[in-house]
Amino acid sequence: MLAQRPVRTVMIYLIIILVLVLGGLAIWTRLKTREIEARYPPTGEMIDVGGYKIHAVHVPRPADADLPPLVFIHGASGNLLDQSVPFRPKLQGRAEMLFIDRPGHGWSERGGAANATPDGQANAIAAAMKAKGIASAIIIGHSFGGAIAASFALAHPEMTSGLVFLAPATHSWPGGIAWYYILTRLPVIGSLFAHTLALPAGLTRLESGSACVFAPNPKPDDYITSTAPALVLRPGAFRNNAIDVANLKPYVTRVAPRYSEIRTPTVIVTGDSDSVVLAHIHSEGLARDIDDAELLWIRNLGHKPDHVTTDLAVRAIEKVAGYDVDLETAAEVAEASLAADNAGCPS
Repeated sequence: MLAQRPVRTVMIYLIIILVLVLGGLAIWTRLKTREIEARYPPTGEMIDVGGYKIHAVHVPRPADADLPPLVFIHGASGNLLDQSVPFRPKLQGRAEMLFIDRPGHGWSERGGAANATPDGQANAIAAAMKAKGIASAIIIGHSFGGAIAASFALAHPEMTSGLVFLAPATHSWPGGIAWYYILTRLPVIGSLFAHTLALPAGLTRLESGSACVFAPNPKPDDYITSTAPALVLRPGAFRNNAIDVANLKPYVTRVAPRYSEIRTPTVIVTGDSDSVVLAHIHSEGLARDIDDAELLWIRNLGHKPDHVTTDLAVRAIEKVAGYDVDLETAAEVAEASLAADNAGCPS
């Protein structure tokens, strides 16, 4: 009995210490979240899509537009800046453009449970397009955004004038997902993790993690400050991102067999050095499943064709829009510019 009392006392002290540490981390996370939000405020408008709002940057149609409207969908852990930073300067004055924060990401509200899968998010994007008077558009999806772009074409073929996939994630793959996604999606412990440990741990990996996504291509020096990936470390966004990623594999396993129903001009840009998604599964799968889809397989390109080979992506958009574009030559030019790239992935 006497021997048990010190043990019990030690356990009580340890629990008190743990509660204090977690409480301190929760307070720090709240303060840091406010700091991040102040540094990266909304840059667009809030569009009502039926009970909740989507944050988007809408670039109106210029008088001398030579391209149809363009809608850009970012990938996991991102926001609309990840697409607007590389593409808006290249396409300004050529097309109406809509850059969207996916539901629950960036500054968009999450909406209902339907937005936990790509089809729900595709419907939200369709509603945002209708709200801005965009009847149809070329849909450009990067990474996770590729699954949404494919779902959009399946659900809204009349609104899809073309598809451009950039390093897409669209098919089932061997293996699972990172442990922190599995942990964060859990109802109670996931919320606790997101509100205490995720943000401080994530900030230590922001630079190195982004570099790994770009590798073997060098990450732009201003990538972190210009595209605000820190926004995904906020507790709500972190959980939404984890839920999206955890739901992706079962979703595409179910939906990928329907990709053969897609009937729209399609170009896929992918790299042979992509360490994030398995291009031979996803990109080659799309090229196999969608009739007449054109696959551009770029040597020494990682997971960021949107930033690294932006000119090639623009040429792909032009091809889908009906221009007579020699994409093979454009791909060769892109490959030549990447031949010497050997940026590593920091451990």
